[in-house]
Amino acid sequence: CHVLYLFVRGMLYLSLTVVGVPGNIAVILAFLLLLYQENRLLPADVIVLHLACVNLLVVGVRCLLETLESFYLTRVFGDIGCKAIIFVYRTSRSLSIWLTFVLSAYQCLSIAPPGSRWASARALVAQNLWVVFFFLWLVNTCMSSAAILFSFGTKNDSSLVNHGINVQFCYVFFPSKLSKQANGAGQVGRDVVPMTLMTLASLIILVFLYKHSRQVKGLRSSSSSGGGGGGGGSSGAEQRAAKAVVALVTLYVVMYGVDNGLWVYTLTVKKTLKSSLMSDLRIFFSSLYAALSPLVIIASNRKVNGRLRCVALLHNAALLQDDVTFLLHFEILLHNGNLLHNVAQQCICIFLGFMCCFLTCCF
Repeated sequence: CHVLYLFVRGMLYLSLTVVGVPGNIAVILAFLLLLYQENRLLPADVIVLHLACVNLLVVGVRCLLETLESFYLTRVFGDIGCKAIIFVYRTSRSLSIWLTFVLSAYQCLSIAPPGSRWASARALVAQNLWVVFFFLWLVNTCMSSAAILFSFGTKNDSSLVNHGINVQFCYVFFPSKLSKQANGAGQVGRDVVPMTLMTLASLIILVFLYKHSRQVKGLRSSSSSGGGGGGGGSSGAEQRAAKAVVALVTLYVVMYGVDNGLWVYTLTVKKTLKSSLMSDLRIFFSSLYAALSPLVIIASNRKVNGRLRCVALLHNAALLQDDVTFLLHFEILLHNGNLLHNVAQQCICIFLGFMCCFLTCCF
């Protein structure tokens, strides 16, 4: 049963790795290509690029290593490995949450009318975006430091069994019940605060989109009755970006809502669970956001989608050119009878040599 559990566990983490690693790498390369072509990135693009890098850390560090360990392909979850992996995972996971909030908040400010205080706040955030990133890294790194202190590869002290968390290959032991509850409350608060704020920002965006769609319908009906020209779609790009942010926030709320519910249940049990099922489910749902978010970005972001299509077209053109070159060489080879005869003769000699070696080994 344990071997079957590890196999299913490994396959689940493998699915996240196969989807999340190439997806986030594709988003990162698309924005780097955009930076190379246009020599600049918009603030929203910088936030999405940072989010893709953090999500790549979540999937690459945790899911990939969990897959390799479940299939007994590597042994990295010793004491040092557990401390490093859990620390990087918790830091990048919380950064993914806060960057999603920053993206939703910035997009909410982007729909503010020009000249308003909210538009001035958006310009201030855009100018000091590196300060926001530095602050988020500093706060989330400090809040994840407990993983370095309390993570171990094996159960070294049986007296700590009442204050530990089983994570399959690692154990997180707290010195007391109070420290466990305080750390758990800090983790939940770190997730609930940005979740509430980004949900509020998404509701504001949805209300704006609803009012804007009603205004557009009113303009179209009046223009059709008056015979005038239709209104332009100058804010179409902002609306598409707003819809993409709402989709990301919805995905986040669902995935991390389940994650935090399971985390609260883990904190309420009196003894360390013998099975790591709850921890595996938590890690799976939180990593599922990091694996699926690049798909949402690729599908909704025209800049990313366009660059990836250009790369795919160039790749197909290169393959087509290689095929044409191969056909030309093959045609030359057909016209050169002596060369074709020599190649065939060499192939026959190689085949006979393999047969001789095979018969010698058999008899």
